[in-house]
Amino acid sequence: MRAIHVLLSNTRKSDGVFILVALLCLLPIVSSPIALVLGFTLATVGLVPSQFNIAALTKKLLSYSIIGLGFGIHLNQAIEASKQGFGLIVASIFFTLILGFVLTKALGINQKTGHLIASGTAICGGSAIAAVAPAINAEDEQISLALATVFVLNAIALFIFPVIGHMLDMSQQAFGTWAAIAIHDTSSVVGAAGAYGDEALKTATTLKLSRALWIIPIAFLSALMFKGDSKKIGVPMFILFYCAAILVAHFLPALQPAYDVIFNASKRLLVVCLFLIGSGITVQKLRAAGLKPLLLGILLWIAIGSCSLAYIQIAA
Repeated sequence: MRAIHVLLSNTRKSDGVFILVALLCLLPIVSSPIALVLGFTLATVGLVPSQFNIAALTKKLLSYSIIGLGFGIHLNQAIEASKQGFGLIVASIFFTLILGFVLTKALGINQKTGHLIASGTAICGGSAIAAVAPAINAEDEQISLALATVFVLNAIALFIFPVIGHMLDMSQQAFGTWAAIAIHDTSSVVGAAGAYGDEALKTATTLKLSRALWIIPIAFLSALMFKGDSKKIGVPMFILFYCAAILVAHFLPALQPAYDVIFNASKRLLVVCLFLIGSGITVQKLRAAGLKPLLLGILLWIAIGSCSLAYIQIAA
């Protein structure tokens, strides 16, 4: 009985530590990269409560934070940014998918695994993988490999992109555009851009979600390519609510003080999401990524990152 009491006591303590650190991430003193490291650290030392469905909670909170960010985006700016970035978005998506197909064959990687990694790199990381996987009837192992690869590169991007941006003295708009094109998951895009500045955050969020809309046609094309089930393709509803938030803020400008509060609260909630994402990255997942899939992800990432950066710098 004493042993059970000690075990329950330790479990409560670990839960308390996890919740306390999560709440700490709501404070301005914790940046996006630090939140990710804190989450990874707790996962490494075994302080992530097993009874919590971290993945489901992260997905829900991330959707809420992105919708909240919509209240800080001006409609005219969103339209202009989408127009300017449309060509780059389309070119980058198909360039990444084609290169992914070639490299998958060259490296001898399973075609579905390679396509999932390429789709995650081309559009929006885990969300794209989650949408494309059922459309091509991917197996759990293939999905896990693709997700692990993307998660590792997302974590790296969160640290190195702002550093590179400052080294190159990139403008807020240029960095936001680059982050939206070259970083996988929406969470890391918004995290890196938010660390760079508010204008970068607004540009990156708008372009990233414009890019995310390509999940639907790419998933449909993937179903045709792999003779999968196009009926399993889902629509990311949070994107529609994000657009609705922009419209509300545009047509009801009298509530601007409230929109500012929601926008700032959403930025802090996003940091909590990155903490939760970090808490889901374990050493086991890093090992499970494997050398070849990780190499594919790195090569695709370098290609799209360097090409889009060169284009943006020249265009600027």
